[in-house]
Amino acid sequence: MRLLHTSDWHLGRSFHRVGLLEAQAAFLDHLVATVHEHRVDAVLVAGDVYDRAVPPLPAVALFDTALHRLAEAGVPTVMISGNHDSARRLGVGAGLIDRAGIHLRTDPAAVGTPVVLADGHGDVALYGLPYLEPALVRERLGAEKAGHEAVLAAAMDRVRADLATRPAGTRSVVLAHAFVAGGEPSDSERDITVGGVAAVPAGIFDGVDYVALGHLHGSQTVTPRVRYSGSPLAYSFSEADHRKTMWLVDLGPAAAPAPEDSAPAAPDASGGAIVSAVRLDCPVPRALARIRGRLDALLDDPALTRHETSWVEATLTDPVRPAEPMARLTERFPHALHLVFDPERTADDPATSYGARLRDRTDQQIAEDFVAHVRGGAALDGAERTVLYSAFDDVRTGTAEREGDR
Repeated sequence: MRLLHTSDWHLGRSFHRVGLLEAQAAFLDHLVATVHEHRVDAVLVAGDVYDRAVPPLPAVALFDTALHRLAEAGVPTVMISGNHDSARRLGVGAGLIDRAGIHLRTDPAAVGTPVVLADGHGDVALYGLPYLEPALVRERLGAEKAGHEAVLAAAMDRVRADLATRPAGTRSVVLAHAFVAGGEPSDSERDITVGGVAAVPAGIFDGVDYVALGHLHGSQTVTPRVRYSGSPLAYSFSEADHRKTMWLVDLGPAAAPAPEDSAPAAPDASGGAIVSAVRLDCPVPRALARIRGRLDALLDDPALTRHETSWVEATLTDPVRPAEPMARLTERFPHALHLVFDPERTADDPATSYGARLRDRTDQQIAEDFVAHVRGGAALDGAERTVLYSAFDDVRTGTAEREGDR
C-alpha cells in the first residue's frame, strides 16, 4: 500500500506579515497532483491543518476545496487534529465525511478505532491519535499520570489491544501529533511542554509498522518506522535550511514469522511489514536567507547577490544602530522581512542584551533565576520547583481548554 505522509499545513498562517494563502494553495495543488502521479492509495495528514483554533474564512475555503478534490480522486484521507487546531471544529461532520473517504480523527476516545483499508497483501489498520493535551484527556484514556508520555502510552495501549483482535498479517499505521525524542525542533512550533517535559520516547510506538508524525516542522527520520514529514512551507527563518518534502511510503506485506530455531534478529529488526520511504519535494514560493554583519558590508558583499530575490532576515552587528536600516536594506534586498540587532560587544560588556542572556533558556529556568535574584541568590528547593511547574501547567491547560471550547 502506498501512503503519502504530510502534516503541519497551518492554513491561514502568514510569514512575517506576508500572506501565504497562495503558496498553501499551490502546495495543495501539488499534493493532489502527487496523489495522481504516484498512484497513492491513502493520504495521511498528521495534524495542525489550521494555524489557529478559529481559522480565517479563506483558509477554511481552501481546506474545503482540498477535501473535495481528494474525495473526487477516490483516495482515502486520514487526518488528525494538532495542537494548533480546534479538535471540535475540525471534527464537525466527521461521521458524514467518512462516507466520502475523508476520515477526520479528532476524538481522543476513538484512538483504538482504526480506518481499515485493504490491498493485495491484506488489511491495513490506520489509527489516528489527535494531539492529546494531558490534563484534558488523562481521565478519558485512563492514563496513570498527566504527562505526554503517560497519555500517549495509554492511547497506544488501546491501539495494540485493538490490533491484537485483527486477523494475522494485519499491518498497522499510527498518525500522531507529538514531540518525539530524537526530533529536531525549530522556532515555528508552539511549545507543548508539560511539567518541564515535552519529548516522549520513540519506543512508545513499538509494535506498529509505520508512525506518521506531525508537530515538528523539519522532515526527519526518528527511526526507519517513525518519521516526521515536516511542514510543506517554511514558517520561520529557523527553517531556512530545511528541505520541505512529503514522505512517499510503501508498506509491503507483513514479514513471515521466523522459525523457532532461527538465529536471533538484529537489534533494530522490527519483524513488521516491509517499509520503504522516499522524500518528495514541495514547491518553494521563495527561498529564505539569513545574513549577518555590519549594514554597509551586507549592502556591498557580492557573495550575497544570490539572496536578492529571497526573503531575508538580517542580523546587524554594527556597534551603533545605523540610521534607517530597513529602508537601506530593502534597496538591495526588496524582500527583506526581519531585522535583528546584535551589536559587536565583548563578553564582559555590561550592555550585553537581556535577550542574549535568556537565549535558549526555558520559561521554567527564567522564572527560577528571577526568584533567586529577588531573594538575594537563594535558589528554589524541590517543593518550590514543583509549585512553579504546576503554575506553568495550569496556564497551559487553561489555554488548551479555552481553545478546545471555541
